[in-house]
Amino acid sequence: MDGLALLKMIRLKDIAREAGVSVMTVSKALRDAPDIAARTKLRIGELAERMGYTPNLGARSLRNQETKLLGLVIPATTDPIFARIVMAIEQCALEHGYELILHHSWNEPEREKTILENLISRRVDGIFLSPVYRMESEVSAYRKLKKRGIPTVIMGPLTEFCKDFVNVQTLGNESAFNMTQHLIELGHKRIAFFAGPRFSARAISRQEGYVRALRENGIDEDPSLVFNGGTTIIEGSNAAKHFLEEKTKATAIQTVNDLVAIGAANVFLDQGLKIPDELSIAGFGNILSSEHYRVPLTTIRQPKFRMGMAAFDTMLKLIAKEKAQPQRMIGEVLVRQSTGPVKIKK
Repeated sequence: MDGLALLKMIRLKDIAREAGVSVMTVSKALRDAPDIAARTKLRIGELAERMGYTPNLGARSLRNQETKLLGLVIPATTDPIFARIVMAIEQCALEHGYELILHHSWNEPEREKTILENLISRRVDGIFLSPVYRMESEVSAYRKLKKRGIPTVIMGPLTEFCKDFVNVQTLGNESAFNMTQHLIELGHKRIAFFAGPRFSARAISRQEGYVRALRENGIDEDPSLVFNGGTTIIEGSNAAKHFLEEKTKATAIQTVNDLVAIGAANVFLDQGLKIPDELSIAGFGNILSSEHYRVPLTTIRQPKFRMGMAAFDTMLKLIAKEKAQPQRMIGEVLVRQSTGPVKIKK
């Protein structure tokens, strides 16, 4: 085959002519159809590769009513919780012939709405979505996803506006319960909680686990021990300053996530407090820096890569119009140096 021939687009009929078979046979062989002999598939496949044939994905999409595009919407890649989830979904997408369109919502409802409308207009085959949680019971963009039957996997807890979708999540309630139980078993009875945003289903679930553990251990819930911790290092620092001003006499602090724990611990250590001798502190999430912090942080390890793979398996079921069940996982308590037994003051 000369250079000019190589420059032109190789079509199925070119391969058929070289192979001495029909165009339909070539098409079926390249699609791995069951009614074509394995030897024929191999011969045609090798010939197509030698001739430089590239499948027309656009034409295939039109025929199959598929785009082989999947949307992935997360708050931000700077959120360390999502790094391994994205890696898992991206790996699975590549293995199954899908292209991933990644968007960041920045936890802004209007931005999320625009992103979802753009993905719908691009006729994606499905959407992985970490919601921007809000108080509304109904959100127009989610209603549109449901009405159009677009396969959607929610990555996180379900709340009223997204209750009709299937989801994959780490059970914050159970995981946080186990962390509070760990602190109680160390002898702590006055355990403060640095809570996340009130509209966040994740944060609410983790606080519920903390409260349930207190109750089941006969410890009265004390509202004065609950502080607004937010979600960031700076907000954790501010919560720690407020905590010190209140003089609560708490011996341990449980936080909504690792960033808040690190921000709080920075303040305590800079004030000369010894962790865990004078104050135990625990996080949630097991971000990379938690293990390498000034005092290695006791935290909840979420199965992040496994969550991403479970989300993709769920998506494949939805695309195939099969029944998909919610996926639930419980995080593991990782005990490090930031928590220890209550010191009895002499």
